[in-house]
Amino acid sequence: MKLSARNQLKGKIMEIKEGAVNAIVILDIGGGNQVSASITMSSVKELGLEPGKEAYAVVKASSVMIGVDD
Repeated sequence: MKLSARNQLKGKIMEIKEGAVNAIVILDIGGGNQVSASITMSSVKELGLEPGKEAYAVVKASSVMIGVDD
């Protein structure tokens, strides 16, 4: 897999919360950290996603905001 996005986090699918149109995929990226992504149900099926399978969280953003409490 070659992508222009440099933020690629490899992990293991822990859970897929299926909805009518979209699903929330929870990926364990190690060190007690998890990433979740909302994707279409058709993508879940097309990619053959299931708990226990390895996958990548790919982040492509033009800006990242940082916030702090007052």
